[in-house]
Amino acid sequence: MRAALIYPHQLFHQHPAVTGAAKVYLVEDPLLFRQYSFHCHKLMLHRVSMQCRADELQKAGKDVVHVQTHQLARTEDIAGLLVADGVQHVQYCQLNDDWLQRRLSAALQRQGVVATELPDPDFLTPLDVFDELAEKKKKWFFTDFYMSQRKRLHILVDDQDRPEGGKWSFDPENRSRLPKGCQVPEISWPQAAGNAAEVLAAARRWVKAEFPDAPGDPADFHYPVTRRQALASLQQFLEHRFENFGLYEDAIHDRETFLFHSVLTPALNIGLLSPREIVQQALQYADRVPLNSQEGFLRQVIGWREYMRGVYLHFGRRQRTANFWQHHRALPKSFYDGTTGIEPVDTVIRRVLQHAYCHHIERLMILGSFMLLCEFSPDAVYQWFMELFIDAYDWVMVPNVYGMSQYADGGLITTKPYICGSAYVLKMSNFRKGPWCPVWDALYWRFISQHSRLFAGNPRMSMMARQCEKMGAKLDQHRAVADRFLASLQ
Repeated sequence: MRAALIYPHQLFHQHPAVTGAAKVYLVEDPLLFRQYSFHCHKLMLHRVSMQCRADELQKAGKDVVHVQTHQLARTEDIAGLLVADGVQHVQYCQLNDDWLQRRLSAALQRQGVVATELPDPDFLTPLDVFDELAEKKKKWFFTDFYMSQRKRLHILVDDQDRPEGGKWSFDPENRSRLPKGCQVPEISWPQAAGNAAEVLAAARRWVKAEFPDAPGDPADFHYPVTRRQALASLQQFLEHRFENFGLYEDAIHDRETFLFHSVLTPALNIGLLSPREIVQQALQYADRVPLNSQEGFLRQVIGWREYMRGVYLHFGRRQRTANFWQHHRALPKSFYDGTTGIEPVDTVIRRVLQHAYCHHIERLMILGSFMLLCEFSPDAVYQWFMELFIDAYDWVMVPNVYGMSQYADGGLITTKPYICGSAYVLKMSNFRKGPWCPVWDALYWRFISQHSRLFAGNPRMSMMARQCEKMGAKLDQHRAVADRFLASLQ
């Protein structure tokens, strides 16, 4: 018998593995449910969306088996279950998860089950594009990749492949803080009805019983769990938030979580939406949305998302085993409950605990930057992001943590570490100066001082290294403040 395997992050509307399969297995793999102490919203998203997808497939006449997480102690156990059911051949889409892929492949081979791996429809970039890039260059640069994507996909370019508006990126224009009195549209979250409401209620009971210590409150869950809900969320973003996305995409606000962001990654990263349809619909708003918002949003979809997947596939193992700074400090409890004493950090952590989400600048410049300054182990930082974010998957977090935020790979995909002092946070947010500022700045200058030789040789950081050298006694004060804070972390 030929069967299809569908994992929690592969709920595609037209799943290629279903074609020709006598039976469809939706698999709640332990790596995606029990590897870490995942946020309860992530657990609920997977449980409810998989059950809804199973119901849809059954209504379409498919023979469906929903393999729940308690049935599998290990990833490899699915192979034995398949053999017991008489399955001789399985087909599934590329998993974009190195551990899951290796364990599944080995288990199927041991059991004598023939496996066919199909392309992943959740991405726009064929693998040979990355293969060719890897052959040509040892180090990848996002700007080059993004420009090639725009040309290859013919997005926001003219007939001669020149960028609309005369430049490839409007990022410098997209760095405004949220002004006082700016009205942020309230998001209307999907309301479950009928069978979906019953499944959601059951999932709340399930997560409380099976994962009582999971971060977050199941009652706060509000993300799309079906394709119809995801499409409605996309339309809502395009109609009400897309216009101002670009201008305020880097803004931070102590009382606003979502601002003008799309919040589509929870649905996109599990296949309820496809990047192709997001791009197609976004381009239909060309006459209604300024170019800086169009370009800024599409850069995330066709640029950064695709780029990170390519980096993961080619350099992921190298990144996740790297520790450029040799940081080994454990992540303290205060980073799990938002009690560090640093106001912006605690605000964002509490935001993540409530929603399993914060936007990309908060991830990089509040959380990631501060964690790097605190010298936490990159493995601990990776686990923290994997546990607490609803849209976190291995292909996302390996390059983003080990590469972008922690620079643990030594600059494989970035030209400098993403660190900042309190001035950047104050500039981009409505946080006020307070006791947190001297601590943040002390950690910043301590870090610059400890790695002054490296920064002196980096054109983008050399000015800070020279400034650090001239500090004299002030640098000693910074070190003392930083050391006291690090010693106090619990």
